[in-house]
Amino acid sequence: MAVSARADAPADVPADVPADPDAVAPAPGPHPVDVRPPLRRLVPLSLQHLLVAYAGMATMPLLVGTALHLPEDRIRLLISANLLVSGLATLLQSLGLKGFAGARLPLVMGSTFTAITPAVLIGQEHGLAAVFGATIVSGLVTLAVAPWFGRCLHLFPPLVTGTVIAVIGFSLVPSAAGLVSGGEGGGKALALAAVTVVLVVLVERLAPPAVARFSVLVAMAAGTALAVPMGLFDGSGVTGADAVTVPEPAAFGAPTFVVPAIAAMLVVQLVNMVESVGDTLAVGQIVGRGDDAPTVVRALRADGASTVVSGALSSFPIVTFGQSVGLVSVTRVMSRHVVALSGALMVVLAFVPVLGAAVAAVPGAVLGGVSLVMFGTVGAVGLRIVSRADLTDSRNLLTVALAFGLGMIPVGAPDFYAPLPSFARTILDSGIAVTGIVAFLLNLLFHHTPGRPLRLRKETAR
Repeated sequence: MAVSARADAPADVPADVPADPDAVAPAPGPHPVDVRPPLRRLVPLSLQHLLVAYAGMATMPLLVGTALHLPEDRIRLLISANLLVSGLATLLQSLGLKGFAGARLPLVMGSTFTAITPAVLIGQEHGLAAVFGATIVSGLVTLAVAPWFGRCLHLFPPLVTGTVIAVIGFSLVPSAAGLVSGGEGGGKALALAAVTVVLVVLVERLAPPAVARFSVLVAMAAGTALAVPMGLFDGSGVTGADAVTVPEPAAFGAPTFVVPAIAAMLVVQLVNMVESVGDTLAVGQIVGRGDDAPTVVRALRADGASTVVSGALSSFPIVTFGQSVGLVSVTRVMSRHVVALSGALMVVLAFVPVLGAAVAAVPGAVLGGVSLVMFGTVGAVGLRIVSRADLTDSRNLLTVALAFGLGMIPVGAPDFYAPLPSFARTILDSGIAVTGIVAFLLNLLFHHTPGRPLRLRKETAR
C-alpha cells in the first residue's frame, strides 16, 4: 500500500517511497533575524535604513543648537556626536552584549524628538552642560529600572502597546509633511513627494521579491534623480563640508548635574522607555522573535547604557527609532546584521562630515514621501496589535478611544496646553507620553484593580 505524502519529504522523492527510519532530520536553519545577507545585498539594505533614519538624527541636534543660537561649527559638533552615539547604540541594540544588553533585533537607535523642548529650556537656563548631565542620570535610571519593566510586562498587553505604537506612527506623520512643505518647492515638492510614494507602492507590487525589499531605496534614488531637473536638489552642502572631523565632547564643558534639569529629563526618559517597549514588542512580533520580557529588559538596558554614553559625549537621550519598525514591516528584511552595518555607517559619518552632507542632500520632498510610508506603516502595525485585544469589550474600546483622543491633541493643537506650567507641558505636549499613561492607567483600572469587577456593557454581534 502506498505511503501518504509527508510534509517534510524532499521535492524530488516520490510520495510512495517510505521514510528511512534511520535518517536524521535536517537541522533547522537560522532564524531570519540572525541571517547575514551577502555583501552585495547587505550594503544597500543597510544604506536604506541609514537614509530613512538620518533626517531624524540630524534634526534633533540641529533644532536644539539653532534654538540656543549656537554657531554653525558647534551645531556641526552636536550632529557629529549624535551620529556617533546613535551608531554605537544601534550596534549595541542589534548585536547585543553577552546577554546583558541589546535586544538582538533589527532596531535602529537615535536621539528622541521628545527631548527637544526640555533640552532647549534647560540649555537656556543652565547651559548645555546641564542637559548632558541630566542625560547621563536619566540613562543610569533606565539601567536601574529595566528589570522592573520586565517584571511588569504583563501590564503592557496588546491593548496598551498597540495603542502606543499606533500613536507613535500617526503622530509623526505631520513631521513627514513638514519635510515636504518646509522647503521652497511649493507644488513641485508636493508632486515629487507623491511620485516617491507611488514608486514605493509600484516596486512593492510589481518588482520581484529580490528587488521589492529595496523598494524604499529605489524610490529615494529615483526621487532624488527626478529632483535634479525639477530644481529641487541642492548639493552645495557637500562641497562646503569638511572631509574629516573628530567629535569634541569637551567643546561644551564637563557635564553638570542640576536637579530641575534632571527631573525634566527623567520625565522624557519615562516616555522613551514606553516608546522603546512598544517598538521592541512590535518588531519582535513582526519578525517572530523577541516579544518577551527578557528581550525588553535587554533593549531597555541598551537604551540606558547608550543614553549614559550619549550624555558623556555631548549628545541627547537615545531611543529606538519608529522608522525601523516601519521599514522592517514594509520590506520584510529581518536581519539584525543589516541594521548593525547601518550603525557602523553612522559611526563613519560622524568622522566624515562630507559623507553626511551627501546623505543630507536627499531632497526633503523625497524624505517626506518615504517617511509618510514609514510612519503610516508604524501606525498600521500598532492597529494590528490592538486588534488582538477584545474590542467588543466596551472597557477596552474606551481605553483605546481615550488614549488615542488625548494622545492626538498635541498633534492637532500644539498650543492646547500652553496655559499650563512648563513641567506639566513636558508630559502633556508629548502625544506618545499621554497615550502611554492613559492606556496604562485605564488598563490597570479595568483589568487589574482588586475588588468587584466593573460591569460595563459588552457589545454583542448583530
